[in-house]
Amino acid sequence: MNPTAATLPEDVAALRALLLEAWSERDAERAENARLAGQNDRLRHLIRQLQRMQFGRRSEKLDPDQLNLGLEDLEQALAAEEADQEKADPALRRSRAEKRRAGRGSLPDHLPRIEVVIEPDDTACPCCGGAMHVIGEDRSQRLDVIPAQYRVLVTRRPKYACRSCQEAVVQAPAPARLIEGGLPTERMVAHVLVAKYADHTPLYRQCQILVRQGIEIDRATLAFWVGYGAAEVKPLWRLMRDELSNGMQSGPRSASKRGSDSLSMQIR
Repeated sequence: MNPTAATLPEDVAALRALLLEAWSERDAERAENARLAGQNDRLRHLIRQLQRMQFGRRSEKLDPDQLNLGLEDLEQALAAEEADQEKADPALRRSRAEKRRAGRGSLPDHLPRIEVVIEPDDTACPCCGGAMHVIGEDRSQRLDVIPAQYRVLVTRRPKYACRSCQEAVVQAPAPARLIEGGLPTERMVAHVLVAKYADHTPLYRQCQILVRQGIEIDRATLAFWVGYGAAEVKPLWRLMRDELSNGMQSGPRSASKRGSDSLSMQIR
């Protein structure tokens, strides 16, 4: 709004309202300029990192993981700004929601589906009060998650005795444990190993995750579990190493034959 001197109102109250409106527009423009300036600074920083990774000397090249962290921070900042814009503009929120529905893809068929039916509070016709019937429905899908849940596996071994002779007692043998006298199940040890080596979650962070569930297990104990798990996996690792070494020396056909022979001997 850019009024000229000829169009300015003579009334003081109108002039005051016009001035307040101009100040509001100025503050909004300043806030928008600051937002765009911050976004530009992040983009320039990202461009410099990309140029350094592409054209810099080998010792100066950026680690791709560090670049991904920078991209994540930028994308999170942009998403936060978009969320603020959508809260202030319902029409913008609706238009962006339509774009998300069109481009979000489909979820895998193997995932279990939990259907939630949301019925109206009243299914009586608002005109005549008669009962209404279903003529269709809208269906939507969202990706949900059940957080990791720790549980206690209680093993019970009942003892059976004869009432007649009262001498014989029968009880199933205790199942073998990976760590005799230890706390974890085999699944728990495998979970710690996968989290450490496949998901790159150090043991001290796994301790923090357990503490959030009220489970206090120190890092040294987790390291002890990892050591026992590694000892169990070592024979398989040695077999794979030997098979690969022999295959590289003698060719793929003979290596395959030896692999099938060794497997047959293990089965027998």
